[in-house]
Amino acid sequence: MRHDYNDIISIKNLCDAWRKFLHGKKTRSDVATFSLNFSQNIFQLHRELQNKTYRHGVYEAFSISDPKPRSIHKAIVRDRLLHHAIYQVLEPYFDKKFIYDSYSCRNFKGTHKAIERFGEFFRRVSHNGSRTCWVLKCDVRKFFASIDQETLMDIFKRHVSDQSIVWLIGEIVQSFSTGPGKGLPLGNLTSQLLVNVYMNEFDQFVKHGLKQKYYIRYADDFVILHEDKGYLQELILRVDSFLSERLLLALHPDKVFIKTFASGVDFLGWVHFPNHRVLRTTTKKRMFRNIKAKDGKEKTVQSYLGLISHGNSWKLRQKIIGK
Repeated sequence: MRHDYNDIISIKNLCDAWRKFLHGKKTRSDVATFSLNFSQNIFQLHRELQNKTYRHGVYEAFSISDPKPRSIHKAIVRDRLLHHAIYQVLEPYFDKKFIYDSYSCRNFKGTHKAIERFGEFFRRVSHNGSRTCWVLKCDVRKFFASIDQETLMDIFKRHVSDQSIVWLIGEIVQSFSTGPGKGLPLGNLTSQLLVNVYMNEFDQFVKHGLKQKYYIRYADDFVILHEDKGYLQELILRVDSFLSERLLLALHPDKVFIKTFASGVDFLGWVHFPNHRVLRTTTKKRMFRNIKAKDGKEKTVQSYLGLISHGNSWKLRQKIIGK
């Protein structure tokens, strides 16, 4: 698939990106201010990109706790618009390179698809519950903050030969750091694509180097299912070595475990058992806290009812409706 710098910076692509970016944001003050001089702002951005005088702006930092404390860095409106313009040109190209079982920040994927696939893999490995299924679950330590920018750009250059695109991605990558040459901002749309480009190296290693059929990754969480516990124990060292040597990442020492599916595996907000799944306790507490904070607004309640419909949650549903 052709991906040309001019396709990204064209007025048409910038305007298309703006329309998508606007969704749900029209009333925000920074967006409204940009809209007041929309034509002038778009043409100015286009000229700077054309002349390569564009420089990424500063970020606004804030913290959230959903579900765990995270630092979000929000770019100014024109930079976020550009992120959308880049994403809509490059995402279709890269998505075809990703493995099927990478589920984070991809069209037609997401947590629910990953959870369904997890159950499907259990049934295959356990021969429909007739054999023991072991699960290796791992988490990458400080994922976004630990991305090595030079390694990321080396990987990116292997896929994209257009030097103008490489320059632009480099400008965005270098606009933020958690330390010398480290980190991607959690708030950027481009970061969602770039971490998948980065971790695709690991995905390919697990699928083709380690030849694992039953592997699922969602962002920095991943699982491998197998019938042999000892085999999974041997994999940990190989997985850890690849991440540290090739991607300069580390497994979270407190979040690596091997256990049977029957004992309950905590993955993507749910605790999974052979014939059912239940919402993780911390997820449940956060849900009720958020409903209370929003005074039980119908939209919030319906959103959570949709979430819990993916598991065994009749009692939980009654409790939400009764709140």
